[in-house]
Amino acid sequence: MLDKTRSTAAHAVVNNPKYMPGFGNDFETESLPGALPQGQNSPQKCNYGLYAEQLSGSPFTAPRGTNERSWLYRIRPSVRHTGRFSNASYPFWKSAPCLDDHSLPLGQLRWDPIPAPADELSFLAGIRTMTAAGDVMTQTGMAAHAYVFNGDMVDDYFFNADGELLVVPQLGPIRVFTEMGIIDVEPLEICLIPRGMIFKVERLGQGPEWRGYICENYGAKFTLPDRGPIGANCLANPRDFKTPAAAYEDKEIPCRLHVKWCGKFYATEIGHSPLDVVAWHGNYAPFKYDLRTFAPVGAILFDHPDPSIFTVLTAPSGEEGTANVDFVIFPPRWLVAEHTFRPPWYHRNIMSEFMGLIHGQYDAKAQGFVPGGMSLHNMMLPHGPDSLGFEMASSVDLQPVKLDHTMAFMFETRYPQQLTRYAAELETLQDNYLECWDGLERKFDGTPGIK
Repeated sequence: MLDKTRSTAAHAVVNNPKYMPGFGNDFETESLPGALPQGQNSPQKCNYGLYAEQLSGSPFTAPRGTNERSWLYRIRPSVRHTGRFSNASYPFWKSAPCLDDHSLPLGQLRWDPIPAPADELSFLAGIRTMTAAGDVMTQTGMAAHAYVFNGDMVDDYFFNADGELLVVPQLGPIRVFTEMGIIDVEPLEICLIPRGMIFKVERLGQGPEWRGYICENYGAKFTLPDRGPIGANCLANPRDFKTPAAAYEDKEIPCRLHVKWCGKFYATEIGHSPLDVVAWHGNYAPFKYDLRTFAPVGAILFDHPDPSIFTVLTAPSGEEGTANVDFVIFPPRWLVAEHTFRPPWYHRNIMSEFMGLIHGQYDAKAQGFVPGGMSLHNMMLPHGPDSLGFEMASSVDLQPVKLDHTMAFMFETRYPQQLTRYAAELETLQDNYLECWDGLERKFDGTPGIK
């Protein structure tokens, strides 16, 4: 469990992390009074003997509205947080293009939760890639991972140069200690760690295992979707995103920094913690978001709207209106549409959909899709409600009903999602998934006047 004695960060901060509200804001925060310079970024001498350093998440010449950078004031500059790198191996973490050799043919797929670890695993070692899409070398596409772990990253740290990480816990709260501060994340919350930001993950609470999902976004950063005719409010509101206040770790013992770069892994030995940022300001920062604060909109008369109205975050591609990745949720909500088949309709889609269930039951699947499970419906493969769900929705009395105690999500991308060998051979793959549609028999009767 979390060892609170290893860091000299203030005890109150460790036990009660502080957050600043807003999405994409320019923040400023300091752990020690006067640690943050005023009126300039890089003074000749920083207070407390700190070093000034800029972390950029966009090219210097990006338009002002998309330019991302933060100034960090740290105990050592990050050039001292790396030494000579050696090769490292995380064989279950794959990157696109994923050309794993396996014999599983094309099809609609679904899995039960991945097995619990037999041995102790940290968050980093517990990541398992299910699909990868696009090309990590050209910074397009994404990878969908599941994670399960039962140990802490105590003296191990990590940063991912290949993309930002959207972490979706399903079982067990976690602490994500980043360069910019501490984020505690529980199921029904999400956390985003920007590309290149150093962090470690530790367990909170009790339990035999901690599990969840990760979207590794290789492309343009996640942002809030445009609301269009919805207007100024609803969906994910900016004030509900929380960025951590500065917190640092002053630890002078042997540590290891692990790096993912262009699909490969490396490690370097250092003699101290790299989480040594005492103060910072800027707009390149991690954040968390409580999915329960999402304000859904929907049909209030008839028909089922497109699932895009449930988009929390979107990462745009070069083609307007076509996402590199969308993060979509299916939260609790009222269903009121008249003379309407209320679950998602049967469809085929140019986008590819990786889906997970955080808790409860997904309304389009009456059975077989369990919390911690996953499904994959790739580009142009048909999918939709199972036969039992269809029959129930086709015959139910259409009174207003609260769809409650549920939370499913989707990582949706314009690129086909290639299956990893791990996913293809995973013991929890449901061989009988396609049977969920077997009961959809012919009902057609061409007799005039028959409805």
